[in-house]
Amino acid sequence: QVQLEESGGGLVRAGGSLRLSCAASGGTFSSYTMGWFRQAPGKEREFVAWITCGGGSKSYADFVKGRFTISRDNAKNTVTLQMNSLKPEDTAVYYCAAGRYCRTSYRPNEYAYWGQGTQVTVSS
Repeated sequence: QVQLEESGGGLVRAGGSLRLSCAASGGTFSSYTMGWFRQAPGKEREFVAWITCGGGSKSYADFVKGRFTISRDNAKNTVTLQMNSLKPEDTAVYYCAAGRYCRTSYRPNEYAYWGQGTQVTVSS
């Protein structure tokens, strides 16, 4: 079983940047697809990005393409989300998630393990 812990959230002005990190423990990190999701108040949890087990393939939601970058370091059991050109509508709790068997998915319910989330607030 994998435990995930996010960090790096905070308050930033529109146009600014944040770097979210997710540290994994308790499992074989390189055997999990890693994803980032977000949930704003009153909205459903939505896909932001995923990266495959080996890091060779990535996918992004249209609303973050060109602004966010997902990466992973399997030696350090970490996945990061670099967020640039932030907008007020990016305000949400951001979650990292681990998907078993190296399967990729855009659906939250196909990820087995979740962190507690980190708040990102972008002011206008």
